Amino acid sequence: MISKESITNDLNTVRLRSPLVHNITNYVVMNTTANTLLAVGASPVMAHAVDEVEDMVKIASSLVINIGTLSENWVDAMIRAGRVARERGIPVVFDPVGAGATSYRTKTSLQIIKECKPGVIRGNPSEIMALTNQKGNTKGVDSTSSSESAINAAKLLAKETGAVIVISGSVDYIIDNQYVIKVKNGSPMMTRVTGMGCSATAIVGAFIAINKNFLLASAHAMAVMGIAGELAAQKSNGPGTMQIHFLDELYKLSGKEIFTLFKP
Repeated sequence: MISKESITNDLNTVRLRSPLVHNITNYVVMNTTANTLLAVGASPVMAHAVDEVEDMVKIASSLVINIGTLSENWVDAMIRAGRVARERGIPVVFDPVGAGATSYRTKTSLQIIKECKPGVIRGNPSEIMALTNQKGNTKGVDSTSSSESAINAAKLLAKETGAVIVISGSVDYIIDNQYVIKVKNGSPMMTRVTGMGCSATAIVGAFIAINKNFLLASAHAMAVMGIAGELAAQKSNGPGTMQIHFLDELYKLSGKEIFTLFKP
């Protein structure tokens, strides 16, 4: 289903079309995710004001909703943008950051899923499990559960929502009502750099903008993320240089590296 050729084709298409990805994301990662999208070849816009999100999403190719730093006005903006995107057939990826850590985050996540109907939900194992009332191990907004432990929850969530579910971890799982795709690329050092999960969500946003098969688009995005992370880790002395090298490797990534390093 997923192949080195299909990953490369989608990456090249993102670079060719440079889709406008509207991000309503958190303060911690705005700069990181904007640079990630530029490096992969997409065009980011970061807009969260209630008065403009509906107009902004109308001209976007996809919408990324990320609840990392929550406030009432931002939730309102997310839901308004998500509704317009849904009405216009603009693909939405949702990142339920910290779901399960507080009741407010879990409640907000479920509200966004209900009202915005995202095509893709990407989270760590604890977040995915929290969305189906299953208990995962969380430490703030980070997960201490394995990605494998959330597979059943992801299958249930996919069935309930119709969305593709992406579980990030040492092995990434991309799941819909029929299929489970594994992507084994990545590096442990990626967990030492803030915003890597949010960057993955943003890359998914770029790929679903150019590929209507959200299962494959999400798998391709996670493969690109993981391969760039592996290459960056080989050149890095620690988390500081890892972040710099990640953007460089993402920018330079080609079919050559994909064909050599992709691990299904």
